[in-house]
Formats: sequence, C-alpha cells, structure tokens
Amino acid sequence: MRNKVLAALLLLLFAVSSPAQYQLAVPGYQYQFPRDYFNHPDYRTEWWYYTGNLTSADGHKFGYELTFFREAVSRSQGNNTDWDIQDLYLAHLALSDVSGGHFYHTERFNRSGPGLAGASQPLEKVWNGNWEVQWVNGEQHLEAVAADFALHFVMSSHKPPVVHGKNGVSQKSAGLGHASHYISFTRLLTTGSIDLNGKTHRVEGTSWMDHEFFSHRIDEDQSGWDWLSLQLDDNTELMLYRLRHRDGSVDPFSSGTYVDAKGKSTFLSSTDFTMQAGAETYTSPSTHGVYPIAWRVAIPSLGMDLQIRTALRSQEMAIAGIASLSYWEGAITISGTRSGAASNGVGYLEMTGYARPVDSDRRK
Repeated sequence: MRNKVLAALLLLLFAVSSPAQYQLAVPGYQYQFPRDYFNHPDYRTEWWYYTGNLTSADGHKFGYELTFFREAVSRSQGNNTDWDIQDLYLAHLALSDVSGGHFYHTERFNRSGPGLAGASQPLEKVWNGNWEVQWVNGEQHLEAVAADFALHFVMSSHKPPVVHGKNGVSQKSAGLGHASHYISFTRLLTTGSIDLNGKTHRVEGTSWMDHEFFSHRIDEDQSGWDWLSLQLDDNTELMLYRLRHRDGSVDPFSSGTYVDAKGKSTFLSSTDFTMQAGAETYTSPSTHGVYPIAWRVAIPSLGMDLQIRTALRSQEMAIAGIASLSYWEGAITISGTRSGAASNGVGYLEMTGYARPVDSDRRK
C-alpha cells in the first residue's frame, strides 16, 4: 500500500507544475562558479548525479550512485511557511557490489521544510536527510547512510568543471528552451570507506558528478536516452548521450563531450560518434524492462573504438509503482583501442525508457 501511495503522490506533484512558471535553458547563459554548483529555483527541474568506481585494498570492486533531484511543484506569491511544498526533493542511493554480485538501492523524498532537504550556496551543501555532499575547501565530502550500507567519501578534482553543449546549453530537441544547462566534474579522485554487511572497506578510485537544470521535459516523440560517462586510463574522459525516438530511431540532438588530459573539452555532435547496443541484455524481474548491457562506441575523429561491458547485470533503479521513472544505472568497464593502442577504463551507463517511455505516466 505504501508504494501505491508514494506513486500517486509523485505523479500528482509532478503534474501540478506548469512550465510557464519557470525560466528556460537558453543560449548565452553565463556560468559562475561556485554559484552554479547549487540551487536554481527559477528552473523547474534540477539534479546532481554522483557515480563512481572504487576498489578496496584487497581488490574488491564497487560502484555507487547518489542522486539528488529537485522538482518544482509551485511558485505561489506572498508569504510561504517552511512547510509549504514549492519543491519536491527526491534522492536515489545505490551500491553495486561488483565483486560480490549484488545490487543495493533505496530512495527517499522530502519537502525542504525546516532544513530537511535542499541545495544551498551559503551552506555549500546539497542534501536530503542524512544523505549529503558538503563542499569543504574545494573538496566534496559525500555521506550517505542506508539500512544495508553506508558511504563515506572525500572527492577532489584536478580539472575544472566542464560545460557541455554549445553556447551554454545542452540542446535536447528542436526549439528554444528544449535544452538544459549542464556541467560536470569528470574525474573526482575519491577516497573513503564503504560499510557493508558488518565490514568496513577502505576504498579509492574515481567519481563523476553531473549537474543539470532546465524546465522543458523531453519531447512527445522521445522515449528515453542512453548515457555514458567514461574515464579512460590516459586521464581523458567522455560523456555521450543517445536520445531515442519512440520508433527506435536516434535523435539528431544526441551529443557528447571529450575532455583531454589537461581538462580542455570538445563538443561532439551526433554525427561525430556512434553508440551501438550489443546483443546481451538484462530483463528486469520487477519492471520487465529489457536493457542492452553491452555497447560499442566509435569516435573516428579521436581514433576510438571502445567496448562497454558490466560484470553486474542487475543494476536497475526500480522506482516503486512508476515504471516510467525506473532506469538502469550501473558500473561498467571499458576496453578497446585508440589509434591502434590499447585503451581501457571504467565508467557508468544509464538507460531510461526501457521499462516504459519516460514521462508516459505523467501524460495519462
């Protein structure tokens, strides 16, 4: 019963927000840091995505995801109390025990209330309950405690934040404002610990942080997307996303970004790369979504031909009662070649719209 109530509440809250109330992501946006690491209440939707691949001293491999969402509900005029719901704050937390072959995940939602959840530049913090990322002297400190596991990380970046897209926007379809403002930390050196099953694992590795804010949802003819963050052993990174139409074709507004070893970024249009799904799939027992979990990426201009694989098939974040919001997000490994030489690395793969097209529940 609780899951049905949660699903109904989420759909109701998502439905009441009108895009006319909010600012659109349009070209010419002037990014300012650290301001743009935090909250943008003039936009309807905002998220902060943390993912990473970590290894313990004894070789045990993990992946993790901690995601904070802010979804605007209303923008009423006049005085508001702490308990008025102007924004809904959701968060997803997942641990991929790659070596142990198990996927743990949980979710929560809150209103901001008297400090229950939020994103604040004065506090230098994004949080939902006791899941938080706190900026401290340029480092990002991540803390998240769940019933089955806990994460305690310190992350530092030796590259500047990357701005994706062109002229300040990452365009998702034709039309002014059909876009997001999108930044990433593409290589956060990460140390800390994971508590799991009564044991503390000291770990280190790399994380990736995405921050997007926007007001336009995906178009009616788009069903979802496939997104990759790739961290290669030569200290370069790739972000690629492939938007899918409902007829299975690839949207020409798909794009990506290449980041060289010094942090310089290069925009990649949909004609600069291919993301081809392989035959290997995972079928979710809860949502019945069928996800392709092996991919080939080719970028001729960079001489790259890469194979994407995962050692843990079951990494679906199944959202209670809402198949259109469920997605597969998991740790991956990379192998292949660049200009004839071996090219390897780690990353994360996100796939949406396979259980049901994204936004379909909201359009009923």
